Amino acid sequence: MVAILPTTDHEIAAACCAPELAPRLAHDALKQLTDDLAIVNHPIRLQILDMLAQREGQVCVCDLEAALPVKQPTVSHHLKLLREAGLIDCERRGLWAHYFIRRDAVQQLRNRILSSFDCIC
Repeated sequence: MVAILPTTDHEIAAACCAPELAPRLAHDALKQLTDDLAIVNHPIRLQILDMLAQREGQVCVCDLEAALPVKQPTVSHHLKLLREAGLIDCERRGLWAHYFIRRDAVQQLRNRILSSFDCIC
Protein backbone atom coordinates (compact mmCIF):
# COMPACT_ATOMS: atom_id res chain seq x y z
CA MET A 1 0.00 0.00 0.00
CA VAL A 2 1.27 3.47 -0.90
CA ALA A 3 0.84 6.32 1.53
CA ILE A 4 0.10 9.77 0.14
CA LEU A 5 1.67 12.50 2.20
CA PRO A 6 0.12 15.94 2.32
CA THR A 7 2.17 18.83 0.95
CA THR A 8 1.85 22.53 1.41
CA ASP A 9 1.46 25.01 -1.41
CA HIS A 10 4.88 26.39 -0.53
CA GLU A 11 6.56 22.98 -1.05
CA ILE A 12 4.94 22.58 -4.47
CA ALA A 13 5.94 26.07 -5.57
CA ALA A 14 9.53 25.59 -4.47
CA ALA A 15 9.83 22.24 -6.23
CA CYS A 16 8.45 23.14 -9.65
CA CYS A 17 9.18 26.81 -10.23
CA ALA A 18 12.72 27.79 -11.08
CA PRO A 19 12.65 31.56 -11.54
CA GLU A 20 16.12 31.73 -13.09
CA LEU A 21 15.46 29.07 -15.72
CA ALA A 22 15.72 30.48 -19.25
CA PRO A 23 16.99 29.17 -22.58
CA ARG A 24 20.62 30.01 -23.25
CA LEU A 25 20.29 29.83 -27.02
CA ALA A 26 18.39 32.65 -28.68
CA HIS A 27 15.65 31.83 -31.18
CA ASP A 28 17.90 32.75 -34.14
CA ALA A 29 20.69 30.51 -32.83
CA LEU A 30 18.25 27.62 -32.37
CA LYS A 31 16.93 28.09 -35.91
CA GLN A 32 20.48 28.07 -37.28
CA LEU A 33 21.32 24.94 -35.29
CA THR A 34 18.25 23.06 -36.53
CA ASP A 35 19.01 24.10 -40.12
CA ASP A 36 22.64 23.00 -39.72
CA LEU A 37 21.65 19.65 -38.24
CA ALA A 38 18.99 19.10 -40.90
CA ILE A 39 21.45 19.42 -43.78
CA VAL A 40 23.68 16.66 -42.37
CA ASN A 41 20.80 14.56 -41.10
CA HIS A 42 20.69 12.15 -44.02
CA PRO A 43 23.02 9.24 -44.78
CA ILE A 44 23.18 9.99 -48.53
CA ARG A 45 24.25 13.60 -47.90
CA LEU A 46 26.87 12.43 -45.42
CA GLN A 47 28.14 9.87 -47.95
CA ILE A 48 28.35 12.57 -50.64
CA LEU A 49 30.31 14.86 -48.32
CA ASP A 50 32.61 11.98 -47.36
CA MET A 51 33.30 11.02 -50.98
CA LEU A 52 33.96 14.61 -52.01
CA ALA A 53 36.23 15.13 -49.00
CA GLN A 54 38.34 12.14 -50.09
CA ARG A 55 39.21 13.89 -53.34
CA GLU A 56 41.27 17.03 -53.58
CA GLY A 57 39.84 17.78 -57.01
CA GLN A 58 36.39 17.39 -58.40
CA VAL A 59 34.19 14.33 -58.71
CA CYS A 60 31.98 13.73 -61.72
CA VAL A 61 28.31 13.36 -60.91
CA CYS A 62 28.33 10.05 -62.81
CA ASP A 63 30.87 8.66 -60.30
CA LEU A 64 28.74 9.80 -57.37
CA GLU A 65 25.65 8.20 -58.89
CA ALA A 66 27.53 4.93 -59.44
CA ALA A 67 28.82 4.85 -55.85
CA LEU A 68 25.55 5.58 -54.07
CA PRO A 69 22.74 3.07 -53.39
CA VAL A 70 20.00 5.35 -54.76
CA LYS A 71 18.77 6.39 -58.19
CA GLN A 72 19.96 9.47 -60.08
CA PRO A 73 17.02 11.76 -59.18
CA THR A 74 17.67 11.14 -55.48
CA VAL A 75 21.38 11.88 -55.88
CA SER A 76 20.51 15.09 -57.73
CA HIS A 77 18.11 16.10 -54.96
CA HIS A 78 20.75 15.69 -52.25
CA LEU A 79 23.39 17.46 -54.34
CA LYS A 80 20.99 20.37 -54.76
CA LEU A 81 20.39 20.60 -51.00
CA LEU A 82 24.13 20.52 -50.27
CA ARG A 83 24.76 23.21 -52.90
CA GLU A 84 21.99 25.41 -51.50
CA ALA A 85 23.58 25.04 -48.05
CA GLY A 86 26.90 26.16 -49.55
CA LEU A 87 28.74 22.98 -48.53
CA ILE A 88 29.52 21.89 -52.09
CA ASP A 89 29.71 23.48 -55.50
CA CYS A 90 30.08 22.27 -59.05
CA GLU A 91 31.59 23.11 -62.38
CA ARG A 92 30.08 22.07 -65.68
CA ARG A 93 32.28 20.23 -68.17
CA GLY A 94 30.31 19.43 -71.28
CA LEU A 95 27.39 17.21 -70.35
CA TRP A 96 28.66 16.42 -66.86
CA ALA A 97 28.79 18.35 -63.62
CA HIS A 98 31.88 17.92 -61.47
CA TYR A 99 31.32 18.48 -57.76
CA PHE A 100 33.74 19.57 -55.07
CA ILE A 101 33.50 20.15 -51.35
CA ARG A 102 33.81 23.65 -49.92
CA ARG A 103 36.03 22.80 -46.97
CA ASP A 104 35.77 26.28 -45.47
CA ALA A 105 31.96 26.06 -45.41
CA VAL A 106 32.04 22.56 -43.90
CA GLN A 107 34.46 23.79 -41.22
CA GLN A 108 32.16 26.73 -40.43
CA LEU A 109 29.20 24.34 -40.17
CA ARG A 110 31.17 22.10 -37.81
CA ASN A 111 32.18 25.07 -35.66
CA ARG A 112 28.61 26.38 -35.43
CA ILE A 113 27.26 22.99 -34.39
CA LEU A 114 29.99 22.42 -31.81
CA SER A 115 29.67 25.90 -30.31
CA SER A 116 25.90 25.42 -29.98
CA PHE A 117 26.44 22.16 -28.11
CA ASP A 118 29.06 23.81 -25.91
CA CYS A 119 26.30 26.12 -24.74
CA ILE A 120 23.95 23.19 -24.12
CA CYS A 121 26.45 20.94 -22.34
